[in-house]
Amino acid sequence: MNPDDEAEFQGYVRARWAHLVRTAYLLTGDGHHAEDLAQTALAKAYRSWRRVQRSDNPDAYVRRILISCNKDRFRKKRVAERLTDVLPEGVGADPTARVAQRQVLLAALGELPARQRAVVVLRYWDDLSETEVAQALGCSAGTVKSQAARGLAKLRARLGTAVVAAEPVGAGAAMGTRTGTRPWGTAKDTKVAGGAR
Repeated sequence: MNPDDEAEFQGYVRARWAHLVRTAYLLTGDGHHAEDLAQTALAKAYRSWRRVQRSDNPDAYVRRILISCNKDRFRKKRVAERLTDVLPEGVGADPTARVAQRQVLLAALGELPARQRAVVVLRYWDDLSETEVAQALGCSAGTVKSQAARGLAKLRARLGTAVVAAEPVGAGAAMGTRTGTRPWGTAKDTKVAGGAR
């Protein structure tokens, strides 16, 4: 890779790392797996950086790599881990209601099947359109709609209205990478979470 491309790639990584890790965290439910997944996706993007640069939307290209890498995790070996409501040892309890709500939401999200979780994450956390989600997952917009509806129905059944918060409880806050404005922090998303949509 020539020095100009190298500098551009490094700038891209600096600008998008937190977002990629946040999305990966929502797909995997584990901070360590999320960082590994984001790093693997960026390594693959580095190898084909010229193609990424030439694409109409480099973020969509790298997101597609991230999703493919996540699928590969399950293809190579069946993951025997189960996400639970109980935090691992060594993590101190946070007394705020926002943290409790976020934990409940992330646990419920972890119970969704992988494809539904990916659709919900991309559609409502990353705020992508149905068409963009369909392109990222390599499926039709109809599949995105049905998977989103099923995923949201499962989240509503599991959570009721407990997730609808007065303040945003986005996943960025869960990772400590952003102030957290998703998934239920906007009027549009509050309607989705509350079942009004």
